[in-house]
Amino acid sequence: MYLARDYRINHLDESELIERCRNGEQQAFSEIIRRYKGKIASTIFGMLGRCDEADDIGQEVFIRFYKSVNNFRGESALGTYLTRIAINLSLNEIKRRKLRSFLSFEKLIEEGKDIMDIDAKSSLDENKEIIQKAIQKLSSKYRSVLVLRLIDDYSTEETAKILNLPVGTVLSRLARAQIKLREYLKPYLSEI
Repeated sequence: MYLARDYRINHLDESELIERCRNGEQQAFSEIIRRYKGKIASTIFGMLGRCDEADDIGQEVFIRFYKSVNNFRGESALGTYLTRIAINLSLNEIKRRKLRSFLSFEKLIEEGKDIMDIDAKSSLDENKEIIQKAIQKLSSKYRSVLVLRLIDDYSTEETAKILNLPVGTVLSRLARAQIKLREYLKPYLSEI
């Protein structure tokens, strides 16, 4: 009986899953997580890189959805809605990182540390790491477009909807992101 029930849950469409989730059915919520966790993880890793905070943010995406499932109006696809939450939480983490980095930098200056020594310690030895670091250097507005379009493979229209931007803005930010990414990667191009 349990297997038959799981089989039915696996084959429900998105709106049926959401409705069952609203009614408190835990299996429906588990199925939503199963279907979307890979895409959400990809988005978060694209925005933040692999880090401890990425797992926490991934969990927070689904917790926020669960708490607000009754407010979900279905104006966009569930995957789009969850990705928007992931992007927003990632942007919040980027802001926290900048603040921590600034405070840490200030502390180093107070302690009289040589900044050049710190930079020399952060060498990159793998192509994937080089590219990820270059992506991390992009401002969040360019990074979010680049991650959604080129890493998560959303269409331009879907990206515009997720970020609540006009399609033209998405296209121009993507073009600028690619130019900036090439600039960051230029010193490494012979290695990549």
